Amino acid sequence: MSLALDRTARTDAPILDVLAERWSTRVFDATAPIDEAALTAALEAARWAPSANNSQPWRFVVARRGSAAHAAIVDALMGFNRAWAADAGALIVFATATALDGRPLPWAAYDAGQAAAHFTVQAHASGLHTHQMGGFDRAALATAFGFDGDLAAVTVMAVGVLGDVDAAPEALRERELAPRTRRPIADSVLVDE
Repeated sequence: MSLALDRTARTDAPILDVLAERWSTRVFDATAPIDEAALTAALEAARWAPSANNSQPWRFVVARRGSAAHAAIVDALMGFNRAWAADAGALIVFATATALDGRPLPWAAYDAGQAAAHFTVQAHASGLHTHQMGGFDRAALATAFGFDGDLAAVTVMAVGVLGDVDAAPEALRERELAPRTRRPIADSVLVDE
């Protein structure tokens, strides 16, 4: 049985297979090149995410393993993320414009999150695995990639080919194989009339 099947969410209501089967790995094949067609499709899905007033405030830094940009992103990662994310075939910085024509975009981070979600679902459907991270130094990324005051990193996503979980260090393997859990939907829905 494949690991992807083992990781399928047990949902309380039927959802699309691509959503139930998607999970965030920390084990990437450090030798497999990124599938360029799958990466392009994921970026295209992100491009077509909805945004307030069609402002499309998202910007992407796409850094393939072995590039200077990839190394700069790894250097900006914090804590445990630095231990595993460098193996990913690519690291993507999802950034957002915080203003447009001098006007603040208060919804921009939400819109960039939708772009990241669309990317993730398409990547999974195309055979790639992903993991989003919040543990990174935003100032370091801004310096590395010349973000001005109106551009801010929202998340960093590792993307690539699933590695051999059995060969991963024990602590990482335990995290990968731990049961997938979510709180009940009733704990998230504040009003349901």
